[in-house]
Amino acid sequence: MQSLGSRTWKSISRHLGIPQGFNLRFLKAVKAFFFLLFEPENLDTVDELSHALIRSRAFELAAEAMKANPEVAAMLEERYIAPAHDLEALLQYPQDSLGYAYASSLKQQGFDRIDPEVQIDADTSYIEYRWQQTHDIWHVITGFGTSEIAEIGLQAFYLAQFRLPLAGMLIANALVSTILMYPEELPQLLQAIAQGWEMGMSAKPFIAQKWEEAWEKPVSQWRRELNVQAIAFAVPFS
Repeated sequence: MQSLGSRTWKSISRHLGIPQGFNLRFLKAVKAFFFLLFEPENLDTVDELSHALIRSRAFELAAEAMKANPEVAAMLEERYIAPAHDLEALLQYPQDSLGYAYASSLKQQGFDRIDPEVQIDADTSYIEYRWQQTHDIWHVITGFGTSEIAEIGLQAFYLAQFRLPLAGMLIANALVSTILMYPEELPQLLQAIAQGWEMGMSAKPFIAQKWEEAWEKPVSQWRRELNVQAIAFAVPFS
């Protein structure tokens, strides 16, 4: 005889359309989501949640929708992998360039370079690899900083650009956490989400850009070409 827990789980699985083999990943995602409510800056937990979603139906649907854009479809087919770069070399570019701004940002955060640990064997895993690899570039171009609220603003940008499942989960997590524990910060959080969403809907697809082939291009030029109106508190990069 099945236990109530087993019957309940199967009912929930059918209702949510969760494949049988996905149950473990689903539970990992739920666990990570819960822990992030109390430790939103725990990058290991964010990584756990992100990896649990790579083969989700939501991510697969997002990848299919992205192919409607010819530039993005070409990028996914090519599986473009950026060449290795050296931060000290990038710091030799003009201060208004993407290379300098990106390298300065990583240096300030104490990072050397970004090497995502993602095995690329599908469109979703390539997208996961590429957005992780270029995440700090997206910060530079949009102007969103690295505070918790600014990060959620950038996640709203991601969600508008290509329905990244992780972005939706992090936004939901931030809303729950803020409402329950930091309600005074809710207006600022909602403003950041609105700004990120609007910017993401207006901008050309970031995932289609080969940023690393034009480090010398000024940040202001990237913004003009991609139709990005950086947020008010962004570094101007004239």
